[in-house]
Amino acid sequence: MAEQAATPATAREWHLAARPQGWPVPTDFALVEAPVRTPGPGEVLVRNVYLSVDPYMRGRMSDRKSYAEPYELDKPMLGGAVGRVVASRAEGFAEGDYVLHFFGWREYATFDPRTAVKVDPDAAPLSTYLGVLGMPGLTAYAGLTRVAGIKAGDVVFVSGAAGAVGGIVGQLARLKGASRVIGSAGSDEKVELLVEEYGFDAAFNYKNGPVADQLRAAAPDGIDVYFDNVGGEHLEAAIDSINLHGRIVVCGMISQYNATEPTPAPRNLAQIIAKRFRMEGLLVGDHYDLQPKFVEEVSAWVRSGELKYRETVSEGIDGTVDAFLGLLSGVNTGKMVVRLDG
Repeated sequence: MAEQAATPATAREWHLAARPQGWPVPTDFALVEAPVRTPGPGEVLVRNVYLSVDPYMRGRMSDRKSYAEPYELDKPMLGGAVGRVVASRAEGFAEGDYVLHFFGWREYATFDPRTAVKVDPDAAPLSTYLGVLGMPGLTAYAGLTRVAGIKAGDVVFVSGAAGAVGGIVGQLARLKGASRVIGSAGSDEKVELLVEEYGFDAAFNYKNGPVADQLRAAAPDGIDVYFDNVGGEHLEAAIDSINLHGRIVVCGMISQYNATEPTPAPRNLAQIIAKRFRMEGLLVGDHYDLQPKFVEEVSAWVRSGELKYRETVSEGIDGTVDAFLGLLSGVNTGKMVVRLDG
């Protein structure tokens, strides 16, 4: 590794300047110069190398009560990050260690590392600890294996299938013995990626026609598992196609995150009675006990090339908000990350 430059007195960090109404806009955020704090007892100072932007962050920009605390106005925003320890007064963490932590959206962070984990830059690229081997990967793994209880022979449908979570879900389903894996995405290029590179049996561009019609054509015998990242029309279509005792894993509803008015529930939800399907929400924080098994199993598939991943990389902290806004509108393929200098 190249020798690190001296730690600066100040560095940049993103603050939430205003709570977005509907779609966020750049003026809802402010890039602020702030002092770099020397670590106190039990703390580390980390220079971030990669920052994560994720759909769930949109919910934290609202002051509505939810499963995560809202971001505070005019305070540094939080998010996943991987960085290098440049100073340590914490036992078990040394200068030069790389850590995964949740003090992103800034160039430098000083914190108690008990909530951080060390990562090995030689075992896998650092960015993968924010994606395929990080929170999105564990989300896909827990949702498919524990919440959906996938079985060999299941027909699996994934929405947002070219995103950080969806692409892993589809590939894991194939590796776990699904008889057919179907994905939806927002461009013909992403559809081609799903089939040609990720090994989906079928995929469609949801912009090319009604989702229900395209799903029925792709899964004429119905689906057994639906992994929902989108909600709305996709969820309604999945309910229409789901088989008796099917399972729906609700991971995200990105189609509704920027709505300014309440969105209608699926109009066909009454089918839950006749079809006796199960629908369950998924928060990855409930499933961290699966982390060791997940890393062991999935990292082996990544190394062997059986599980492929894509990343969309934005350069420089200045581009963090643009990367986040791009994520919400679907410009990314795979995990969206921001790479900082150094």
